[in-house]
Amino acid sequence: MKEKLEQIFKLAVANKASDIHLIVGYKPLIRVNGEILPLNFPALTAEETETIATMLLGEERKKIFLEKKDFDFSYLFNDQVRFRINVYFQKNSPALAFRLIPAKIPSLEELHLPLSLRSLVDKRQGFILITGPTGHGKSTTIAAMIEEINNKKAAHVMTIEDPIEYYFQPKKSIFSQREMNRDAISWERALSSCLREDPDVVFIGEMRDLQTIAAALTIAETGHLVFSTLHTNSAAETIDRIVDVFPEGAKGQVRMQLANSLLAIVSQRLVPTLKPGRVPAVEFLINSYAVKTAIREGKTHMIDNIIRTSSELGMHLLEISLADWVNKGVIGIEVAKKFAIREKELVRNLRRKNE
Repeated sequence: MKEKLEQIFKLAVANKASDIHLIVGYKPLIRVNGEILPLNFPALTAEETETIATMLLGEERKKIFLEKKDFDFSYLFNDQVRFRINVYFQKNSPALAFRLIPAKIPSLEELHLPLSLRSLVDKRQGFILITGPTGHGKSTTIAAMIEEINNKKAAHVMTIEDPIEYYFQPKKSIFSQREMNRDAISWERALSSCLREDPDVVFIGEMRDLQTIAAALTIAETGHLVFSTLHTNSAAETIDRIVDVFPEGAKGQVRMQLANSLLAIVSQRLVPTLKPGRVPAVEFLINSYAVKTAIREGKTHMIDNIIRTSSELGMHLLEISLADWVNKGVIGIEVAKKFAIREKELVRNLRRKNE
């Protein structure tokens, strides 16, 4: 079984896959440029997926998996390729989802991200949120920004993740990377102890609930540069999600905290190109005076229009980014429409560009 798994890993790497899925009753599957494709193997049996899960987990982690019915961890293959793995039960059999983590942290240029993001890493404190659906490169964007810090500053960077995705090699910065269940027993404890560990930069893998969001805001308020992610579709929705997780009586205070600590929200999608590949379409909000006021006053319905009318500050809606890629001949119009939240905005911008 080990040899078969290694063949699957090698094929995934050779095909530049982003994910692997091993599910009973299906051939091994890989995701390439957003599309799921079967590999030329027989369909997996329950015995095979159980053997693979046991082999990768080891005895200690297997006990936790059997108790909780799912488990996240990372795995290094051939000292070169790392995977973030989630093992879970479906139809009473183990299944596994692998995310391939590149050995080299790509730069902002290599990711085709707006270079305006580079200005954010020069900030000493504040809250930077990267948002979007699962599998659309949020952690990779943050890794690229943290690597910019690593190249520029003598900073102590602390990451709290479940599991660790990118391993950073110290250049000018030093790193403390903590993984749930291995280096920390809970998000709450790891975040509460974070301020006693003298960080300059903190990456919180995911803001999952009220406790992690409240801790992230506090860490940003107390003079640290904080990165985190949320599964939201736009800048305005991100602000609403953060505020709405708190009880009614606390919302006013949270709006004040967020207005004061927020630096920027980057909402991104990885969009299939006309040639094989994907590029990021990005919505970019900077916490300007107008944005601060809208957050404080609970007028998030105004955020889209503030972004729309603040291009001189570098802000733009997702649809502007999509339109730019269409006009450069990189993605098709129909694909852009599928990813747009505000289709009229996309169409209007395309007309303006093509006049």
